[in-house]
Parts: sequence; structure tokens; C-alpha cells
Amino acid sequence: MQRMALYFSTLDENKIKCELCPHHCVLEDGQVGLCLARRNQGGVMEALNYGEITSIALDPIEKKPLFHFNPSEYILSVGTFGCNMKCFFCQNWEISQQVAPTKRVSPQQLVSIAQSRGSRGIAYTYNEPFIWYEFVLDTSRVAAKEGLYNALVTNGMIEKEPLKLLLQSIHAVNIDLKAFDERTYARLGGDLKTVLNTIEMCVKANVHVEITTLIVPQVNDDLKLLEEEFRWIASLDRSIPLHLSRYYPSYKYNAPATSPAFLIEAYNLAKKYLDFVYIGNLWDPEYEKTVCPDCGTLSIVRRGYEVQIVGLDTEGRCSKCGRKIVRIF
Repeated sequence: MQRMALYFSTLDENKIKCELCPHHCVLEDGQVGLCLARRNQGGVMEALNYGEITSIALDPIEKKPLFHFNPSEYILSVGTFGCNMKCFFCQNWEISQQVAPTKRVSPQQLVSIAQSRGSRGIAYTYNEPFIWYEFVLDTSRVAAKEGLYNALVTNGMIEKEPLKLLLQSIHAVNIDLKAFDERTYARLGGDLKTVLNTIEMCVKANVHVEITTLIVPQVNDDLKLLEEEFRWIASLDRSIPLHLSRYYPSYKYNAPATSPAFLIEAYNLAKKYLDFVYIGNLWDPEYEKTVCPDCGTLSIVRRGYEVQIVGLDTEGRCSKCGRKIVRIF
């Protein structure tokens, strides 16, 4: 066994119960969990993907997407294989829904790679980082000690105790809020209450939070439910950035791409409740720019991944009125 996983309990007859996420998979000896990344090996939980990397790249931080955290920087981005949800429209299914080829690195090696490439941080992304828990925990701790920041791009499906521990070394998150009703979440293999709790815990921990909702036709394109989502986010903090992203046909779902008109309608509705709303995958600068909500000064212009900071001081405040716009690490 390469690495024992955290957060599991032992049961009778050599069975174990995973306690990392709300699925609580009960596994017999040799059985692998729903996420493809955790296995019962002789009555002990084994982390199959520890240090196993499927994807690594130096990405614009806006690609995560994180628009209000160290804007215009490039960040070393890494992913492994597996996921604890089963979205039939998954945009990264080649690595999330099957075991993909990997290369192995240690936490210190990955931090050294980030430093050698001039990245001030590491993003755990591409697939679901919470099922890479042990490696992300170890690497984020090493990175933080070296003065690097850590960012998660996640579906939010994790239990409270492991999340609380991990957040000690995490600085920014983008959480994929896939819908605002339990029925849709169940259809996708997830749990809405768990995801909402993750968002709340990140906000309370003073981690920088942004939220993405991929608008998928005939799945979550209900304006009433979207408005409930917008209200709920605003009840936490109306300055949380929200990304409404355009779906394109992928994996097992072939519905046409999301209508731009619907995305703009949802955008205008969200703007009634939230200060910072964006449309992703539409590639229209009008819906990617950042404007100070207090004085209307243009703060950041985005044309795809070309980013111009035009109205911020060095501490991320509006250059005209001083309103805090972005977080600088």
C-alpha cells in the first residue's frame, strides 16, 4: 500500500466506511469507492491517487475562474483522476470519470516546480481536488510554509471535519454550485446541503470565495431556482463573485449549448443581488469586466485571458473611491 488515506472507520468483516464526503462509501476488501480514488486494502483505506498527476500547466488565474484574487497572474495548476459526482455533462470527463495515465510527484517536488516556473501559488483543479485529499493537504502545507498560496477549484462535496483541517492552508476557492435544488443534485450524484455548508465554511474561514454555476439546458436553467441561488449567495456576502458559465455538449449530454440570451437574462437577474457577476465561455468583454459597485469606475478589463488592470491600486482597491475590489496575496 502506497499511502493510507485519512477519514475512514472500520466495520465488521474487514469492511471500512469512507468519511471524507457525504457518500460514505462502505467498501469490502479490495473494493474502490465511487470516486475511483480510495480503496479498501486489507481493512485500511488506501489513497490510490496520492501524488498521481494527470494534468499540469501554468494557467492564467482567471481560467480557474478566479477574477478577484491576484488578477492577471499565472498559477501552476494540477489535477489527478476521479470525482465524487457523476455529472453526465462533465467538461473534464476524460480524467474525472475514469482512471487516466499519471506521473508521480511528491509535495516538495510540486512546490519546487511552481517556484521554478515563477508561480506564486498552486491550483488544485481539472478534476475534483477533495478526493485527492491527502496529497492536497500535504502539498498545501509545504507550499504555505514556502510562502506560496493555494487555490481549490471544487464541487464542494466534502464533510465538515476534513474541510476544516484543509482550510488552514487554503487561500482561495472556486466552488461549483451546480444547481439550487436537491433533486438535481441527486441526479448528478451530489448533495446540495453539503455544498452550501462548504461555501459557508470557506466564507467564515476568511478564504477568498468565488462561485461558478454552469448553466445547462433542461438541467438547471430555471430562473426561479437561479434567483433563489442568487439571494442565498447575497445573504452570505453580496460581494462574492459569481460566474455563470455557458455549457457546451460534452460526455453523455448532447443538448445544444446554452443560449446567450438566457445567460444574459440570468446575468441581469443576478446583478440585482450581487455586486460582481460574470458570464463564462461567452467571450464577450462586456460580461467579463469588473466595475466598482460603489462609484462605477472600471477596474479590470478582460478579453478572454488578456487582462488589463485599469482602476485599482496596489492593494486591490478602487483607485477612485477606495472600495475593496480584489484580494492580493
